Amino acid sequence: MATDPPVPTSGLVLAAGAGRRFGGPKALARTSAGAPWLALAVRALVEGGCREVVVALGAAADDAAPLVPPGARIVRVDDWATGMAASLRAGLGALASGTSTAVVVLPVDTPGVSPAAVARLARRAAPDALAQATYEGAPGHPVLLGRAHWAPLAASVRGDIGARPYLIAQDAELVECGDLWSGRDHDTR
Repeated sequence: MATDPPVPTSGLVLAAGAGRRFGGPKALARTSAGAPWLALAVRALVEGGCREVVVALGAAADDAAPLVPPGARIVRVDDWATGMAASLRAGLGALASGTSTAVVVLPVDTPGVSPAAVARLARRAAPDALAQATYEGAPGHPVLLGRAHWAPLAASVRGDIGARPYLIAQDAELVECGDLWSGRDHDTR
C-alpha cells in the first residue's frame, strides 16, 4: 500500500459512458480473468493513496453498481449521453462538498493502471495542483486536479471533449509514468 499523500486526496472513476466503440458500457467490462474493471480502478486509487473514491455511473448504472467495491461512493450521471464531460462534472460536483484538496481522475478503461502511477500523481496534491501522467511523453491517465481547478474545469468541458484542452491551457505538470505501466486504455474490445 502506498503512503498517503500529504494532503487529503480523493479519487474519481469515470465510468458513465455507453462505450459505443467498445461495444457496450465499459463499466460492465471485466478482465479475461473475470475481474471487473470498476473494481480494479477503485483498488488502484485506494492503494495509490486516495482516501475516498467516487465512481461516476450512467449507462447501465443499475447493472454496474454491484461491481463497485464497498466503500466507494456512486454518483449517478443522469445526462451521461451528452458525453464524457457530464461524468467529470458530476464527479467533481459530488466531491465539492467534501474536504479533499485534490482528486486523481481515472477512466474505467485503464484496467492495467498501477497504484504506483496513482501515487506518483497523488504526491503532488495541493489546491492549485494540475498534473497529467505521460507515457514516453504521450499524455494519458491518471490526472490530478487541485480543488482550485474543479469549478473552472467543470465549466470548460463539453460533450466528449474532456480535460485535455484545459490541462494544456493551464500548463499542467507532465509526470512520466511509463516506467510503472503501459498507460494503455481500451477503446475497443
